[in-house]
Amino acid sequence: MGCGLIVRIGRWVLREACRQSRAWQDAGLPPLPVAVNVCAPEFRDKSFVEGIRKILSETRLQAQYLELELIERVLMEDVESSAGVLRELKSMGIHLAVDDFGTGYSSLSYLRQFPIDVLKVDQSFVQQITADTDASTIVTAIISMGKSLKHLVVAEGIETQEQRAYLQSQGFAEGQGYLFSRPLPAASFAHLLQNGMAETMSKDKPRLIAPLAASA
Repeated sequence: MGCGLIVRIGRWVLREACRQSRAWQDAGLPPLPVAVNVCAPEFRDKSFVEGIRKILSETRLQAQYLELELIERVLMEDVESSAGVLRELKSMGIHLAVDDFGTGYSSLSYLRQFPIDVLKVDQSFVQQITADTDASTIVTAIISMGKSLKHLVVAEGIETQEQRAYLQSQGFAEGQGYLFSRPLPAASFAHLLQNGMAETMSKDKPRLIAPLAASA
């Protein structure tokens, strides 16, 4: 698939996510951030930032309700350029997350250059934490690093109550995974919000983080 097509598809996904989020708000549902994964060709596209600004304007979604997720490798390909783009996005009020954290090769010194809000611990570590001492050690180190940088650290791929209990004991405030919800179409997700069924790792900070499939 050519980079041009990937960029166009990514732009469509972003627009649909923002449109749907705004539609839920217009319907009177609780406003929640919607997270959208961004691939390398999208992020490196010269019109990326302007395209996002245009989509937010067209869909009437406030920037604070959009979170963009990027993997470490994409950010580290060109640190200076990445930092510039991230600062532009941050100045708009958009939340920024590093996805699949722990599988790349970033260092603490580089992470400090990026205005990141969230570190999302890769599910491969989460799935092994109760049986693999090394995985547990890595997860503990990541949350410690995240706290030192004042990032929110989110655990991905939570599937069992045992994993959830362990992560809570380690200080994780939020998580996502099939334990909370399977992917849902937009109408079913709206029902979930409307009936106050959102689950979170933290009781005092309502926020649903779960796999979400936007309607096409």
